[in-house]
Amino acid sequence: MGEAIADGQRWLRVPVGPEGPQWSTRAGAARVLFVVHNVTSATRLLDVLPLFDADPRVQCLATCTGSSPYLHGVPELLANAGLPVLPWEQAAETPVDLAISASYGGELHLIQGKLAILSHGIGYNKRLPTPDTGHRTPDTGRWGPGSGAEPGRAPVFGLSPEWLLRDGRPIATATVLSHPEQLTRLRRVCPPAARTAVLAGDPCFDRLLATLPHRDDFRRALGVAAGQRLIVVNSTWGPRSLFGDTHDVLPWLLDSLARELPVDGYRRCAVLHPNIWHGHGPGQVRAWLRHAEYAGLTVVPPLGPWRQVLAAADAVIGDHGSVTYYAAAIGTPVLLGAFPAQDLDPASPVAELGRTAPRLHPYEPLLPQLEKLLTGHHPDRYAQLTALASSAPGASAGLLRRTFYGLIGLSEPSPPAYLPRLLAPAHGGEPTTAVPPATPLRTPLQVLTHLRDRRPTAPPEITVTRYADVGSGPYAPSDPSTTASPPAPTGQTTPQVVASHTAIHEDAPDSTRLPLADLVLHDSQPEPAVWTQEAMRRHRHCAMAACVTAPDTCLVRVPDGSLVTLTAASGPDGRRDRCDPAVYASALYAWYERGKPFEDLLDGLTVVTGDATHHLRVTITPPD
Repeated sequence: MGEAIADGQRWLRVPVGPEGPQWSTRAGAARVLFVVHNVTSATRLLDVLPLFDADPRVQCLATCTGSSPYLHGVPELLANAGLPVLPWEQAAETPVDLAISASYGGELHLIQGKLAILSHGIGYNKRLPTPDTGHRTPDTGRWGPGSGAEPGRAPVFGLSPEWLLRDGRPIATATVLSHPEQLTRLRRVCPPAARTAVLAGDPCFDRLLATLPHRDDFRRALGVAAGQRLIVVNSTWGPRSLFGDTHDVLPWLLDSLARELPVDGYRRCAVLHPNIWHGHGPGQVRAWLRHAEYAGLTVVPPLGPWRQVLAAADAVIGDHGSVTYYAAAIGTPVLLGAFPAQDLDPASPVAELGRTAPRLHPYEPLLPQLEKLLTGHHPDRYAQLTALASSAPGASAGLLRRTFYGLIGLSEPSPPAYLPRLLAPAHGGEPTTAVPPATPLRTPLQVLTHLRDRRPTAPPEITVTRYADVGSGPYAPSDPSTTASPPAPTGQTTPQVVASHTAIHEDAPDSTRLPLADLVLHDSQPEPAVWTQEAMRRHRHCAMAACVTAPDTCLVRVPDGSLVTLTAASGPDGRRDRCDPAVYASALYAWYERGKPFEDLLDGLTVVTGDATHHLRVTITPPD
């Protein structure tokens, strides 16, 4: 794309600018400008960008207002979108047929063309002071009569004159709302803007609804095993959010998730608002969460597949952000870890969520709270909130395209409008589908085992329950008995002796813990048999060394030098076992610890983790 430098910035020469008609191949195309405020608003614009696909009559452009405190990540996002990017000063001088924004931030009144403004969340709910830019927005301490704002309190973002009007006139040509309840509030507090309102549903919610039939695919892609529960921790931005430091429950929550939840019974993911990532820096956020990641938390990147993760979730621990509301709206159990009602319009749907959903009780045992949430939840609990999420579930694509093309003055393309389906999370690939792979646990594991030897009628059955050993931090229980114990195997009527051992990955960041290992672990070694031999030599205190060699296979070096290969049989659906194969090694250790000969396992071994049963094939290779 042609560029010229003016005022220290590169201005585009093609396809816009004075020379645009001379150098453009399709010089007569209508111009649609996507106005980006920050990464958060940009993701909503990316939702609707495909509505202009396959129409050579339209040239899409992008710009950034530069007005947000959260500008980190915007250049990379725009570069990935592949649209011509105009500096804001050029965009403000360039006539366009339609501009689309998902935020009211910046000097939007300078745009030379019609303007449609969408919400970048679940409607308009939060109170947010208008920044004093010296241009269109008032000083944050002055709320005029009839503004709808309470004295001393910020106005509701997107539904108040302070945000919607300039010199008494609406900034937007079309104020796109997702539900009539927003129109009711808008008419009450800002009648001039209400005349520009268009009801067009919620494209983000529609894309989320379209993922629900693929829930099982998403769970498999995220590595959620049979019998596992996926717990998602979600936070919006700000000091009173779940991630914020006003009440600062996050350190306790991360510690409790690791300490109390058996790692093979629960999969844990974190979905954080982009303003957290881009306000504090991705490196800093990951540093804050690093120990939690070592203990099994998967952190979804800011442009990652959060909607797929939400569709796959069994429960969400969240706050007053849109993602938590979306979770409730699709019927997922929600536990509110933070909820500053004072930051919300009390008439908004999100405020109603706060009056409806149960609250997390910090510093009390977490596992019983989750069990109560999961067992007591009814899918229709939040039916009222679901109804408030969209005026036209599944129909926003057609409504939005009709609105946009009507504003441009073009007839709509003949193919039906649609929003692309969200794909299953993948390890790598496009940012919107990429999710970090389930990395091996780097925290030492305390492993509890039950043995039930049912021969000759059936193979031995060993129940394995692993807990992350997060040390003796400030949130550790003072009494070890407060840590949950594993249930007895299904159908067991007599008490069984519980044995325990410690399993540690050789790459654990704290290498001082390795001398405590009874079982040393590794994964994906190019020569696993050689590694097990060397590991036994390096760590003479341990009894076994095990290397995961495939998603369903573990190779274990046992004390006499033999190699034992443990491979899970496919499940009833023909798919590979999704259990962490390091569990198989712990089951083998439990067998050895009780003095049982390995040869007795050649007919098979059954391993139980939580509610899941894994049938293993066992082969033994004698030492050289």
